[in-house]
Amino acid sequence: MSVLVAVLLALALVWPWAAVPAARRLADLLPPKAAALTLAGSAVALAGSTMWALGGLVAGGLLHLMLLAEDGGGPAGPSAAVPLAVAGGAALLVVAGLAARLWHRQRQLLTRTWRSVAGHPDSGELLVVPGESADAFALPGHRGRPGRIVVTAAMLRTLDVDGRDVLFAHERAHLAGRHHLLARTVQLASAAHPAVRGLAAATSFQLERWADEEAAATVGDRRLAAAAVARAALASAASGRRPSLLPAIGTGPVPRRVGALLDAPPAPPRGRAPRTAAVALLAVVALSLTLSLGSAFGLHEYIELVREQAQQAVQP
Repeated sequence: MSVLVAVLLALALVWPWAAVPAARRLADLLPPKAAALTLAGSAVALAGSTMWALGGLVAGGLLHLMLLAEDGGGPAGPSAAVPLAVAGGAALLVVAGLAARLWHRQRQLLTRTWRSVAGHPDSGELLVVPGESADAFALPGHRGRPGRIVVTAAMLRTLDVDGRDVLFAHERAHLAGRHHLLARTVQLASAAHPAVRGLAAATSFQLERWADEEAAATVGDRRLAAAAVARAALASAASGRRPSLLPAIGTGPVPRRVGALLDAPPAPPRGRAPRTAAVALLAVVALSLTLSLGSAFGLHEYIELVREQAQQAVQP
């Protein structure tokens, strides 16, 4: 494997550390829905670029071994191809193991949660759980069962009628927007590269902001929505942190969410700062793609070298 290909692949593995801060910065300047989609898309793109780079290391090492096995000997070049291939293969196995474990944990979480609420009163989309602990969350559909809004009797007692309307609209927005899939995607993508883990908390926050804005639009009163979010979050604090796969009204930095609801509705970004952040993110993603394509071209040239030397080796 040529030095150029090795350098391109190495840069593709390092570059996500620059892409993640750019994605978070851009998300802070966008409306919540666009921000959440941007973060999830960035996570998928960076994970794909990482997997491509690791696969390129493995392919380069295999090609190097193939050429060494020919009677004509090996190509002139660095002997680090095989160690890099071993490292890349080991990293791919680790990534596959982490992703499989995360997927299994996600499935187990949904299964356990559905079992825990089985047998409780179910009135359509709303599932009321008795108990003295105030809690509410959106339970995604599982194994053919549609999603439900799970709320405890204590939470219902905590909120007045208007507050309940905000709560139901918030959790309904989570289910309608299939926010658990975005959170799940980012979580799985984080298995590919440590830097991508930095997008998980930002995505969770933007998903809650998305649901907050949907709830405020439904009830038509941003101050009412802010008060209900603050009261529900305070009441549910004793229930502990809710996993991102089960989005809840009390998740994330609640003071920031309440402050955003007390401000004017988010408008499309204007000015130089959003454009600068967008250009920076696009440049980072474009560079990642360029590195991947450049390494692919280098590997193609290496394959041609293997073929040429193999043909020369069999010629009398």
